[in-house]
Amino acid sequence: MEIRWLGHSAFEIISDDNVKILIDPFISNNPACQIPVEELSPDLICVTHGHIDHFGDAMEISNSKSVPIVANHEISLYLSKQGIENVSMNIGGSIVFRDIKITMLNAEHSSDIDFVEDCIPGGSAASFLITFEDGTKVLHCGDTGLFGDMETIIGNIYKPDIALVPIGDKFTMGPFEGALATRWFNPKVAIPMHYDTYPVIEQDPLVYSNYVKQLNPNIDVLPLNPGEYFKYDSEEYSD
Repeated sequence: MEIRWLGHSAFEIISDDNVKILIDPFISNNPACQIPVEELSPDLICVTHGHIDHFGDAMEISNSKSVPIVANHEISLYLSKQGIENVSMNIGGSIVFRDIKITMLNAEHSSDIDFVEDCIPGGSAASFLITFEDGTKVLHCGDTGLFGDMETIIGNIYKPDIALVPIGDKFTMGPFEGALATRWFNPKVAIPMHYDTYPVIEQDPLVYSNYVKQLNPNIDVLPLNPGEYFKYDSEEYSD
């Protein structure tokens, strides 16, 4: 499996069977992303919530590449009104796409659709747990604050192998809160996100990494540069 950070909270994940999943595709107006939106050819798009810096280019990519968008029920209703192919789901539920299981889990954040003239309700913000063909589980936290279910449900029940964790502060968790959430998730690998896109969320990812190492030195923290790939080998991280 390959994971490419596109900047902010946008990720492209390519499975071992070459299924490409694009999450929160904020691309063309993302100052941290140098990847042309035309270069992306996903098989599926997942959107965690309705804010423009996560919704991004989802509709344009869906239209041009003829791929569906997975989102919560309220966002799916909006997409249907725009004539966009979508898959509606909600927190606690799962779908299967080409042998890949996608589970929608909680996030503590707002989700109104904020890129239309008058904000409209966007349901609840979410995170995604994606279970790939070989059983590897990737958690994309979306935008979130710290909450207890990160330990009692996500960490203890769903047990992600890789966690993509926001650390930018102000709108999400900061480095310490992100590190505490990471300890609760107890993944093998953690990748920070949602930082340095704008001055207001500038952070040093090494601060987050150091906090994680203090809390659990067995977790590998891998800060990526926008556009950089991480190749995950499940055998390398096997217990």
